Amino acid sequence: MELASFSYELLAFLFFVAVVAGFLDTLAGGGGLLTLPALMMAGLPPLSALATNKLQSSMGTATATLMMLRNKHVRWNNVKWLMLAAFIGSTIGTIIIQLINTDALTIVIPVVIAFIGLYFLFTPTVDAANKKPIMSASRYKKMVVPLIGCYDGLFGPGTGSFFALAGRALRAKPFLEATAIAKTLNFSTNIASLIIFLLAGQVIWLIGFTMMIGQFIGAWLGAHCLFKIPVNYLRYLVVFMCFAMLVKYTTN
Repeated sequence: MELASFSYELLAFLFFVAVVAGFLDTLAGGGGLLTLPALMMAGLPPLSALATNKLQSSMGTATATLMMLRNKHVRWNNVKWLMLAAFIGSTIGTIIIQLINTDALTIVIPVVIAFIGLYFLFTPTVDAANKKPIMSASRYKKMVVPLIGCYDGLFGPGTGSFFALAGRALRAKPFLEATAIAKTLNFSTNIASLIIFLLAGQVIWLIGFTMMIGQFIGAWLGAHCLFKIPVNYLRYLVVFMCFAMLVKYTTN
């Protein structure tokens, strides 16, 4: 698509969407619910929309990850191998999406999103610290993290919520810790997917850079709020984003 086809009004709209998405994604995940449909509405072809979405969302997850590490909410030694596993899974998923029709994903995604929303709605937020993990760290790293990473490479929306759910349900992480770790893994999956899309020449740069600025602002605000907002509020925000995504998918 030619640069001249993008009006200032459209770029301003996408910038605003990216700010809101970066903020929500840092707090609860689901920012792709806003950005991917917005890119499709802008007239981008499906693969270009996915690629450009990865470019702009990488800025948001990079900002959140940097702040989590800098403020010691997450330790590098605790997440580096998980990030590598997520990177590998996302790379595989992004390669696959170049070769298949994305329509098949619409059957599975609503079911998974509904499950995540119900899980966060009906499980307590304070009991995770008293539970034992139901999966070993090694199996979690080798099986679950790459699988979620592969999903992010295939499509993406809800990945942060998927990582938070997995950390909480399978590794018994407290809500805030699971959410913080999810940001680092989502950053890794975004970067892996972006590299493949760049090699395939699918990114629309003008829109991508415009939304990157918005993502930076939104993620910066969200990272400052994450550990200041009561945990229950964050939990209900996750639930809201999950069911908002479910409504979006089922009404398309």
